[in-house]
Parts: sequence; structure tokens; C-alpha cells
Amino acid sequence: MTDAAALPGQPRGGILSGPATARAVNVLAPNASAMTLDGTNTWIVSEPDSPLAVVVDPGPLDDGHLGHVMETAEKMGKRVALTLLTHGHPDHAEGASRFAELTGTHVRALDPALRLGDEGLGTGDVITTGGLELRVVPTPGHTADSLCFHLPADGAVLTGDTILGRGTTVVAHPDGRLGDYLDSLRRLRSLTVDDGVHTVLPGHGPVLEDAQGAVEFYLAHRANRLAQVETAVENGHTSAADVVAHVYADVDRSLWPAAELSVRAQLDYLQEHGLI
Repeated sequence: MTDAAALPGQPRGGILSGPATARAVNVLAPNASAMTLDGTNTWIVSEPDSPLAVVVDPGPLDDGHLGHVMETAEKMGKRVALTLLTHGHPDHAEGASRFAELTGTHVRALDPALRLGDEGLGTGDVITTGGLELRVVPTPGHTADSLCFHLPADGAVLTGDTILGRGTTVVAHPDGRLGDYLDSLRRLRSLTVDDGVHTVLPGHGPVLEDAQGAVEFYLAHRANRLAQVETAVENGHTSAADVVAHVYADVDRSLWPAAELSVRAQLDYLQEHGLI
């Protein structure tokens, strides 16, 4: 067994569902897989003394899970008043329309196609439902529409798939772009340095207690992978599939299709910067 404190970001051990901070409670969706880890984290966020709650990423279209989210909020003495999306991948957003129907809420997202209601989300927006303060942080890269939500009162950030609680994420080419992703990681690092963020509330996996350590690990990992891809191309591995087989040889083959998306994004980045 590896001590969690020695792992990047210091992942919190124990049960994944339940209270994570004073204002954030996780309800784990039953959609575990190699890509979703333990399942999608659906976050209920609210001020402790408020009767209103915000739900971030309702998750898959699973009435059992959506009902569990509503029941959890009700047991907390809360009514779900708003639904937010970190991005549009189905494991985060497929259940949003049904959840909005069940709760009578609007859905706010960066992508207009995912919204239910007139309001979207963008840079500088602040969610204030029930006295809560959630600041919208644009973090494209995993996808073009990826957002994070800064929860200043808890020194936390909800990261969707931009930073995971375990392992690393995919730059989902062609929608996701590596240059954007690196900029987003640097933006998150500035939250840890300048704004007191110390906790990562991810879209999958355990809560991370060392936000800055997690971001630094992600930046170092991306730099290392980029160097490996560049070297592989220099050694004649020119197709994305060939690069994956060479660079990701130690990774479970079931994850190679996802790895190929990241490799395509890395190849684009290297070409754009005249490195290959």
C-alpha cells in the first residue's frame, strides 16, 4: 500500500461519497469504469445555513442516481435551486436535462447547447444562489467548454475533468487542445498561490488535500509526456497510434484509445510550435 500523503495532491482516503468541505457534499454516481474511475462525482454545494443548494454535474442519465442526489439534498434540509455543468461529456452532463425536470431548475453551462434557461456561464461570473459564492474559472483543454468553480469560503476548487482525484486526464482532441490545457493548469496554479485554494474537489476520484501539489504534478506530467512524444517522432514513430504503442507501452491497452486523443493533441502542439 502507498501512503496517500505521498501521492500527488495527497488524495483523501476513505469513503468517496459524503461531506468533503463545509459547503460541498459528494454523491458518487454508479458508473465506475477505467475512464470514470470510481464513478462521476456529483457535487451538492451550499451555504451551511441556507435552504438552497447548487448541484454541479448531475452525472449520467440514471434516475436512481438523480433521485439519490435529490434525497441527499433533502436530508440536508436543502432544495436544489440551480444545476451547473463543468463540461458536456455524458458522464457529467447526460442526466442534466432529466435532473432539471425533476428539480425544476435551470441548467447553466458554457456550451449553449447544454443550457436550460437563458443564462450561461462565462469568465468573471459568480454564482450567488442562497448566499453561496462560486466563481467561474474557464479551463479549456480537456474540452473546449471545460470550466472549474472556485469555492473561496472553503479554499476549494471543483475541477470537473481538468484535474482528477487519481491519475491524469485526457486532452480530448480535436475539441481539447494541449496549449489551452497548459494555460488552464497555470490558471489553477495561480488560485493555489494567490487565492488560498488548497483543496481539489474533482469530477472523479478522491478529494485532493494539496491543490498546488496536484497542479504541479499535472504540469510536470504533461511536460514529460510531451518530451516523450517529441522523442518518439524523432525516432520515426510518426502516427498517433504508433506513438501510443511506444510511449504508453506500460499503460493498460484498454486506455490506449483515450491516450491516442492526448497524443494527437500533443502532436498538434509540437507542430504548431515548430518542434516537429
